[in-house]
Amino acid sequence: MTNDFQCDVTGRTLRIETGKLAEQANGAVTVHYGETVVLVTACVSAEPREGIDFLPLTIDYEERLYAAGKIPGSFFRREGRPSQEAVLTSRLTDRPLRPLFPKDFRRDVQVVMTVLSADQENDPDILAIIGASAALGISDIPFSGPVAASRVGYIDGEYVLNPTFTELTQSKLDLVIAGTRDGAVMIEAEAKELTEDIVLKGIKFGHEANQEVIKLQERLIQALGRPKMELKAKELSPELQTDVAATIRDKLGQGQGLGWKGQAEREEVLEQLQEEIAAKWGSTHSAQEISSALELGLKQRVRALILEEGTRPDGRGLTDIRPISCEVGTFPRTHGSGLFTRGQTQVLTIATLGSPGQEQQIDGIGQEESKRFMHHYNFPPFSTGEVKRMGSPGRREIGHGALAERALAPVLPDEVDFPYTIRLVSEVLSSNGSTSMASVCGSTLSLMDAGVPIKTPVAGVAMGLITGENSKFAVLTDIEGLEDALGDMDFKVAGTADGITALQMDIKIKSVSYEIMEQCLSQARDGRLFILERMKETISASRPEISKYAPRLTKITIDPEKIRHVIGPGGRTIRSIMSETKVTVDVENDGTVLIGSPSEEATQQAIKIIEELTRDVEVGGTYTGRVTRVTNFGAFVEILPGKEGLVHISELADYHAPSVADVVKVGDEVMVMVTEIDRMGRINLSRRAVLEKLSQMPGARLGTDQKEPPSYPFRKRTESRPPRPYRDEDKGYGNRSASGERPKSVPPERPPH
Repeated sequence: MTNDFQCDVTGRTLRIETGKLAEQANGAVTVHYGETVVLVTACVSAEPREGIDFLPLTIDYEERLYAAGKIPGSFFRREGRPSQEAVLTSRLTDRPLRPLFPKDFRRDVQVVMTVLSADQENDPDILAIIGASAALGISDIPFSGPVAASRVGYIDGEYVLNPTFTELTQSKLDLVIAGTRDGAVMIEAEAKELTEDIVLKGIKFGHEANQEVIKLQERLIQALGRPKMELKAKELSPELQTDVAATIRDKLGQGQGLGWKGQAEREEVLEQLQEEIAAKWGSTHSAQEISSALELGLKQRVRALILEEGTRPDGRGLTDIRPISCEVGTFPRTHGSGLFTRGQTQVLTIATLGSPGQEQQIDGIGQEESKRFMHHYNFPPFSTGEVKRMGSPGRREIGHGALAERALAPVLPDEVDFPYTIRLVSEVLSSNGSTSMASVCGSTLSLMDAGVPIKTPVAGVAMGLITGENSKFAVLTDIEGLEDALGDMDFKVAGTADGITALQMDIKIKSVSYEIMEQCLSQARDGRLFILERMKETISASRPEISKYAPRLTKITIDPEKIRHVIGPGGRTIRSIMSETKVTVDVENDGTVLIGSPSEEATQQAIKIIEELTRDVEVGGTYTGRVTRVTNFGAFVEILPGKEGLVHISELADYHAPSVADVVKVGDEVMVMVTEIDRMGRINLSRRAVLEKLSQMPGARLGTDQKEPPSYPFRKRTESRPPRPYRDEDKGYGNRSASGERPKSVPPERPPH
């Protein structure tokens, strides 16, 4: 039986349907908004997974190109690995759901979101979050929802709820907020240098809009929700917890902070604590219980030091930023490089510039077909001193790379002014907190070193949160790894001196108040300005010129009607140009041609070829062409690429030619004049006219025996040919000698016409 629940959201109906599709799942709903439809299912394993200390939650967002009426462009014509947008949507859904599961739930949970219809106006990612919450809500899986999500735009000074793709192109803000009835759980945003106040009001606007969708889900759950499965929580021994907490307080000092300056020192201390506690309790408790007790005791100690004494594990104050160093131009052959170090976090970013033809082609259900700016993030195992298998980037790497990409996109030059394809690669060399924000800083340094005229530098900083009893909390600036692991929030904020360009908030508690978010944004601004000043000490603006190893783009314009001459059949002509000159050639529909090469000589060679391809044939014009065909009535000469005309036998020479083969053969280069273009577009040529014109030029030595003025070469033989006949008064026609000379005793004369 199909059940239907709906509400109005900005004049469009949001409808949640259940009972029709995927009936064997623990929970399944179909969410409709406009003509976009997403099927969401939730399933759980029968038994818990043993030996793990985390929630085994998997979120899979499946793009089906049939949803947008497209056939995949791959060789197999079917969907392959998830696209970047699919991975980002999976992460976008995971982040607000994970904090709302029981902390010790160890059964595998899988939520699958399949896009069945995409109307190219309403983004399915919002429906995926709503559908995942609804599917979990009506299932028997323990979940403290519901969660709703909204997208907020900022157009002409007004907030717009769930803007369409078209409206987003005009918006200065693209903010997604997911939350419960009490507050925000997850925030993701890209902004065009907006102030903290505008962003915070946008968060409030989205949270208020979420309430109607939460009420819709509550009606659905009340009517159709199944009883939740019972969860038997495992509790640690109170004696073990008390003893471990006391040992930690004793070993880690009182009233002076922990004073850890690095991960190595921290790990050494914790290893000693582990051994001491294991020696005392190992006979009565398992290694996992001892490890859990140590983690809990350390968490309590670190949080108490921060809340009660305002001291962090490494001895910093709440708003202190770790030592920063910057470097640019590290490598000689890269187009641009930036090395950014903050404490034990170090990121190297390399910039590469390419031609427009090297844009990334996107095969997805959205409107976007290509990208000219890409930021890729790599996190090798040596960055944390570990040994792991190297492979393709995971979801975390893709998510961090995309966050930095969003932070930098608003300050890039317009494509009209700087038509390069830009790729940044951030290599994490050492990690101890906030590598994504270090990637933003390293990328800014790299772009300026590469000579990319960015509008203004961008920096990023990660904020943390420690909450306590009686609504007490502490906001931390520039969190390190331990504070991220033991804290309640990771709030990343990137921007310029004028405003925010990107932010991302993840929490481990049920929700975060506006008071906390406001303080986070304020401290993040102070930290961002401090970091920008340190970066400017190394490089304050983009270099005036790009690297000598980067391609120089030269723009020329041709008649759009002649684009086909440059492209050629099946692209053969343009490929031959690039192969011959070693340049890149990109042709736009309006006739703009961009030629890219570090070599000016190669660029000019390509320009000359293209100009010849698009040059018009003019009556009276003189051209040097190549003989392509020979017939008994004349020769065909290609005077411009793809354009040939006929030289009639009577126009081949300024004397009577016995045959065409006596004058020219295939492969010869000859100078000809266009005498006529008939109404059918056929071109008539004359070699005689060129010879007569040359004979009238000053200094020409012409006699009755001179048929081709030697001082005006107009033909270069590319193939060997037999000697041309001459006339001898006594012997008639004969041949030249092997050296090409005529007998001097008998001068030749012009044959009669």
